[in-house]
This record gives sequence, structure tokens and C-alpha cells, in this order.
Amino acid sequence: MRRLILAAMLLAGAASAQGVTQNLRIGLREDPDIMDPTLARTFVGRIVFAAICDKLFDINERLEIVPQLATGHVWDDPRTLRITLRPGVKFHDGEPMDAEAVRYSLNRHLTLQGSFRRGEINGVTAVEVVDPLTVLIRLAEPSAAFLSQLTDRAGMVVSPRAAEAAGRNFGLRPICAGPYRFTERVAQDRIVVDRFADYWNAAAVTIPRITYQIITDSTVRLANLQSGALEMVQSVDPDDVAAVRRNNRLRLSISDELGYQSLTINIGNGARAQTPMGQDARVRAAFELALDRQVLNQVVYEGMFNPTAQPVPPTNPLHVPGFLPEPRNLDRARALLREAGVRTPLAVEMTVPNSPDLRQAAEVMQAMLREAGFELRINTMEFASSLQAAVRGDFETYLLAWSGRVDPDGNSYTFMHSRGPQNDGRYSNPEVDRLLDAARIETDTARRRDIYGQIWAIAIRQDRSRIYLWHRKNIVAHSARLTGFVAIPDGLIRPQGLRLQ
Repeated sequence: MRRLILAAMLLAGAASAQGVTQNLRIGLREDPDIMDPTLARTFVGRIVFAAICDKLFDINERLEIVPQLATGHVWDDPRTLRITLRPGVKFHDGEPMDAEAVRYSLNRHLTLQGSFRRGEINGVTAVEVVDPLTVLIRLAEPSAAFLSQLTDRAGMVVSPRAAEAAGRNFGLRPICAGPYRFTERVAQDRIVVDRFADYWNAAAVTIPRITYQIITDSTVRLANLQSGALEMVQSVDPDDVAAVRRNNRLRLSISDELGYQSLTINIGNGARAQTPMGQDARVRAAFELALDRQVLNQVVYEGMFNPTAQPVPPTNPLHVPGFLPEPRNLDRARALLREAGVRTPLAVEMTVPNSPDLRQAAEVMQAMLREAGFELRINTMEFASSLQAAVRGDFETYLLAWSGRVDPDGNSYTFMHSRGPQNDGRYSNPEVDRLLDAARIETDTARRRDIYGQIWAIAIRQDRSRIYLWHRKNIVAHSARLTGFVAIPDGLIRPQGLRLQ
């Protein structure tokens, strides 16, 4: 902690020595993983991608899908999507962003080994170039969710020339068509991007440089913002909100997020799944019944977050209102452990990203679980390393957040389907697979909501494949010198329109 505070003081001193800067410095709570839109999976990485990699479509503050690299779209038939592209768009290497580049990027998402986008767009059967500014995407089945997938990393278009030359090293120096070009990365410290002069919407981009500073400690992030060493922080902990509000040199933005915090359970991913927690749904049910989400929310998050039992937040029309968290029930939890025949206290390891609020949440859960007969062992890890461990199956349970998507498919399919690329626990149930596939093609809201209710009943309540805990708030703070920030429920910081006075 002393080193972190010293680092904050040094940053503040450097800012004072240099005077007011016209470069934007943003504090991130974690170090992003690889900067390749096909292979990446972190939320903080998406914040950086918002500067360097434009998408075919984006979303606005009303959650409407709006064109970005595209100018529009039309469904020729329920399985054929026609997209028209902006003319004159260039990649950072000077190559044209055209229909061939879109075809290349979508096929790269579908075929590159280790792609996390494959499960998002695996309904694509062909991508066809009609002319330089028109592309056809053919799907195996109609999809209610497909267009929304193109508002995030699956819709990012990379330079084919750069991607072919770099291969799997593309993420070391990504080349896209966003408002900023990648300049420098120092692991665990910073990512620097510079304004791209040939950006198609250059008039909306006024800040010459953005530095994303990695500061995992929330207290240090806030201290840097208050001192002027940062102009913006990606997130503020709820217990720091009052301090920000008292500072007339700072501004605060709070909005509901699209995602959730959950506990992934290793059910079938390698040797570490061979535990009572991984192999017996009764043990997982006992674990969940020992938790009190309301108390967790109050103790750790000042009551600002929304306890949940499902991956779809209440603001989404496909949220299932009757699917609520079960009340804490220690008697039932202990009875389930007896039925499972396990010896108590039962040791369970929880991998936790190394941030203060999640460590505190894990410690509160540790105390709750002890009363039911569990011995929770907390394993804190650097965030990107914890993601890699999860992919390998090197975990028993994993406290992990998902920033969320506009369509519920983006909050569920990739994590619950047996072929989902982010199904780290390797949960598999053929009926859940069938229902997830059905939800993708159902267009009626009421019927689709009913399908998701069936999925939650099996995957969450019966199989206990994952424990959903709460929906967070996007809490962003910035200097009063920074204007033009628009809060979007996905929590991303879009640089278009930002100005430093």
C-alpha cells in the first residue's frame, strides 16, 4: 500500500510540474488482457478498444443500435443481413476499410484458434462481398441477437494486411479504424494512444493523446483524480461516492450496468472440477443458500448494487421478474451438506481478482459460509492472470464480473452453452443448449422471456451451474475540466465528443 500511495504522490507531483495537460489520463482498475478484439475478453480492454477499434454498429444512451463503420443495414430475408459501409474510411496503416476487410475480420473471429467471438457469431454460414461498400452476412437460422453482437468486439474490423503480417501477435500492436492509434503499452502500468488524423469522424476528436493508467487500488485511483494526476477514473467504489460529490472540481456519473457479478463453478474443466463443489449440485446449493446478497451489498457496496439470481438486469425487457434470489437458509444449507455426505468444514477455494472491493466481498462470504459448514479459502490473483487460470481450469470457484450486453444472449450463451467460448466451468446440459439456441431465434419478447425463464430454472436453480450475485452500477468520475462525456449503460468511455478545457 505504501508503494501505491507513493506512486500516486509521484504522479501528482509530475502533473504539477508539467502544468495543465491537454492529454487525457484515465485510471483503469485492471490491466487489460491482449489487445486483439478476436482474442480479448476483459471489460477494461473494451474501454481501450473504444478508442482504437471502431465497430460496425454501436449503442447509444437509450440502448438503440446505431451505425458506426456501417451506414445502415437491412434484412433481405430473416437469414440474410445486408450492411452498407462508410466510404473513405482508413485503417491506422492507411489501408482502406471496405467490405473485404469486414469479410476478413468476421471470418477471423470465426476461425482463429482461441477466438472468444466464435460463440457470439457462430450462426454465420457465409460472408459475401457485394461491392466495396456492401457486405452480405448469411446465417444458418434467423437470429434476434445477431445485430447486437456487432455492437461490440465481434463487430470490430481489423486491418487485414496488419493482421496477416502479425498473426497471433496482432494484439501487441493492433491496427483498426478507430479515432486513436495504438502507440505504447507497458504491462501493469499504462497504454498510450494518439489521435488518428485520418479518422472518418475527426471533428468529434479533439484530445491529442489518451493514457490509460493501470491503478488497481481504488483509493489510489481516487487520490490521483483528486490531485489532478488523472482527469478521469473508470470506476469509483460506492463508499467513495460521497467524497467525489463533495469536491467541486470533480463530476460524477452513475448508471445501471448491463452485466452482473457472479461466481463461476468448475464443474467439468479438468482435474480441479473433481471436488464435492464441482460434482454435486447439492453442495453448490448449500453454498448459495449460505449467502445473504442483501448483506453483502450493504456491507461492501453501501447498498448501491442490486442483488440478483439471473444474468439479465431488471432494466432489460427480457429480465424474468419472478426469478429472485433465495433467502439465506443455514438450516437447509447444512441439511444439503449432510445429504451429500461430505465432511465439514468443507474446504472450497475461491479465486478472486486482486481488487480491494472484491477481496472484501470474498471475506464477507467467507464468514457467511463458515456458519453453514464451509471453509472458504481465498486465492487472490492479478486479473489477467486469473482469466488465464480460468481458461486452463485452474480454479474451483471464480468471482468474476461481466460488463454485459444489450441482448440477453450476450450475457448467457457464451457462459452456459456447452460450446460457449467463455464457459470456463465447462457446464453442459443438452436441454439448456437447446433452449439457448431457441432463444437466439425467437423474436417475440414474451415468448423469448419465457424461454430464458426455463433456462434459469434448469441451469441456475436445478444444476446450480453458476451463482449470480448482484448487478453493479457504472460509477465514473472525472475532472470538471473534462466535458462531453456521455454515460452509456455498457460502461465504456467513448472519446468522441470529449473535450479538455
